[in-house]
Amino acid sequence: MRGMTGTLITVAPAGTDSLVATAKESEALGAAAIHVPAGDGDRTRLRETVAALHESTGLIVQLATAEAVHVPERDRWNLVDVGADVISIPMESPGITIALHTRAQERGIVPEYRIFGLDQLALLQRVLRRYDLPFTGRLHLGLRLGIPGEERGAADALVECERVIRDLPAGTTFSAAGLGRSTLPVMLAALAFGGHLRVGTTDTVLYAENRPVDSDMQLVARAVGFAQLAQRPPLTSAQARDLLGVPPR
Repeated sequence: MRGMTGTLITVAPAGTDSLVATAKESEALGAAAIHVPAGDGDRTRLRETVAALHESTGLIVQLATAEAVHVPERDRWNLVDVGADVISIPMESPGITIALHTRAQERGIVPEYRIFGLDQLALLQRVLRRYDLPFTGRLHLGLRLGIPGEERGAADALVECERVIRDLPAGTTFSAAGLGRSTLPVMLAALAFGGHLRVGTTDTVLYAENRPVDSDMQLVARAVGFAQLAQRPPLTSAQARDLLGVPPR
């Protein structure tokens, strides 16, 4: 089992409104990283957002280049230059994967590979076997389970992915998020198998059956509670940086 000493908790708000306030409160609760949506890919806005988060918190700032749906693929690699600590790389094609990975590594930024299921894991394996990609830091994956048409968002789906992850380079880590109703099963399975947690309104708008989420902090607090019950308490930002190989600020 991987990463059993503690749990990296990443908060993933659905939008950028009040992002700094959400980051500060989430950090106080136990989050060590924040997932920032790329939106329309406005680099000036993103650079200002990342700078504000670094100034106001100690959180690792992860930029979701994978969600920059309005940015042409040929331009997406430019998003690496906005100052984030980690970038989320989509497993869409070897070309964009390698371009983003290479540019990130040149700037000392840690890549997180976005994985929806076994197909993306298989593609990552092929890329790693065929290309001698340099790595600064640890190979880290972001599993998002429960997306329609992809792996079912349940504990057994995460188990299947974790079996494949064992064949990746030693020290590979993963964070997992279950969308919608799969949030709790995926969270519990991730903790059981040594994974880390991503929670937030990007992934679910329900806290429980017929009970909407009040805030991202509510989801962070629940994740912290489960991590503590699993005897894998939340990592501090400094510990999370050490885990992923993110340079200290």
